[in-house]
Amino acid sequence: MDDLNLHFRFLNWRRRIREIREVREGRDRDRDRDRDRDRDRERDRDRDRDRGLRCQERARHILVDGDTLSYRGPSGEVGCYVAPRPLTRDSNYFEVSIVDSGVRGTIAVGLVPHCHSLEHPPGWGPGSVAYHADDGKLYSGRAKGRQFGSKCSSGDRIGCGVERGSFGAPPAQVFFTKNGQRVGGSGVPLSPPGLFPAVGLHSLGEEVRLHLPPAPGHPRTRGGAMLVDSLEEEWGRLHDVRLCGSVLEYVGKGKSIVDVGLAQARRPLSPRSHYFELEILDPGEKCYIALGVARKDYPKNRHPGWSRGSVAYHADDGKLFHGSGVGDPFGPRCYKGDVMGCGIMFPRDYGRDSEGDSDDSSEPPEVKVKVRNVMYLEEEEDEEEEEEEEEEDGEDMEQEQEGRKVVVFFTRNGTVVGRREVGGPPPGGLFPTVGMLSTGERVKVDLHPLSG
Repeated sequence: MDDLNLHFRFLNWRRRIREIREVREGRDRDRDRDRDRDRDRERDRDRDRDRGLRCQERARHILVDGDTLSYRGPSGEVGCYVAPRPLTRDSNYFEVSIVDSGVRGTIAVGLVPHCHSLEHPPGWGPGSVAYHADDGKLYSGRAKGRQFGSKCSSGDRIGCGVERGSFGAPPAQVFFTKNGQRVGGSGVPLSPPGLFPAVGLHSLGEEVRLHLPPAPGHPRTRGGAMLVDSLEEEWGRLHDVRLCGSVLEYVGKGKSIVDVGLAQARRPLSPRSHYFELEILDPGEKCYIALGVARKDYPKNRHPGWSRGSVAYHADDGKLFHGSGVGDPFGPRCYKGDVMGCGIMFPRDYGRDSEGDSDDSSEPPEVKVKVRNVMYLEEEEDEEEEEEEEEEDGEDMEQEQEGRKVVVFFTRNGTVVGRREVGGPPPGGLFPTVGMLSTGERVKVDLHPLSG
């Protein structure tokens, strides 16, 4: 018995030593990570300073985590964030997405001069202007606002910009948007070095995502314009779904099967753009998220895969639905953080017909050939097997129609889950389609993951 007790004491001693080592190693990793992050920030600041740009962001009672701002102040204290760069003629617009309106929703979005005090929210200090989400009022240089627009809450997107023509002729004409729609504007004094994007937070739980204009020379700028709404143009239909950048959020009731939120891309998949993906940011209550392709006139209140002309992989049960409300076991379930993908392997004749008149100058020929070989490799093997069966059966009509079929495949976290052959695509093609059906669901969609 003494030997047994001694053995267990020895094991506990070794376990405690291992735990102490793990804690020390974790501290060392955190310290190294913080040191690397500080070094990266310093390098970025030095680079921006060489470009003659102001590059020091300022924040009070706000936690800055990448592009996410969260209120971290004591109750009643104002939290204020000021961006490192002012708006310019080439980068004249920014947006803020409200992730959580917190206790009171006292969120302010606007522009401030360089000397703005962080003890006041945007709009209260001299030379500043801001749109306040809690009351929909516009504040311009004082603590009393005027009625301006509607109130904003979680999921809404507030934008602020300066008319390009007013940069050389003060005062600056500042305008505001809500969910992409212009609300109104106001004149603000413009003094060097300019007007800086600013966000104010004032109650517990408030969190926003900041979308600042890219730095000069960034590929997101073309001809001096920020591509703010380019993602909106990629979607043909949005039903009970709110678009915020590349994020889709379900805003329907979520109480019955007819409360489907549907998002369908504007353009169908093609041999040149044959694959898309989504990442589950928030599974919501039930994770009723579906990814697939559907015909252009697909019913807006039907989950992808449930009706004719569609096929979809459902995250909640891992089943594949192909034109029916009854699914087939297909793959694993998907959860928060998982990436689901859907693509089409087109037959060779389909690709030649659809690309005959297109301009190939935007893609290197060697890359295109490589991608097309991967796309058609398995399809060619299938066609050879099908041709042997057709010769045995002697069905000439079936042989003629075989080339019109396409194979839809699905992936999970970069691994192919399975595929399903789909008969002749409907007129117009098959469109990337996302469905959601429970409260709180949010996904990030990339319609062109293979383009860059």
